Amino acid sequence: MLFPIAALYGSLCGVLILVLAFQVVRLRRRLKVGIGDGSDHQLKRSIRVHSNAVEYIPTALVLLAFFEANGGFKYLAHVAGMLLVLGRVLHAQGLGSSHGTSFGRFWGTCFTWLSILILSIANLVMFF
Repeated sequence: MLFPIAALYGSLCGVLILVLAFQVVRLRRRLKVGIGDGSDHQLKRSIRVHSNAVEYIPTALVLLAFFEANGGFKYLAHVAGMLLVLGRVLHAQGLGSSHGTSFGRFWGTCFTWLSILILSIANLVMFF
């Protein structure tokens, strides 16, 4: 079975994860920190931005693939996928640029959670 919608949004999220990982590596090289964060606040934040993406993206993509595999409405799958990608980009921008509350961090979290909630409910509805 093919999952073109999950593949699309998974690929976009994969690129985002690589961009965020590159930022961590770039800072590690500049600061000469091999393991940990070297007590550098910018590196700590960069690590956290990358980690946060890695924590949320897999769950959403698995739910998206399940939804698609079970014949879910493709437009709803696209909405959930777009919310996920937009949410992760906004969150990365918001958390990466501010240690406190920010527009990107707030809306990025909301969009990510909304994507996971939509897919969770849709999968449960299709099951029952």
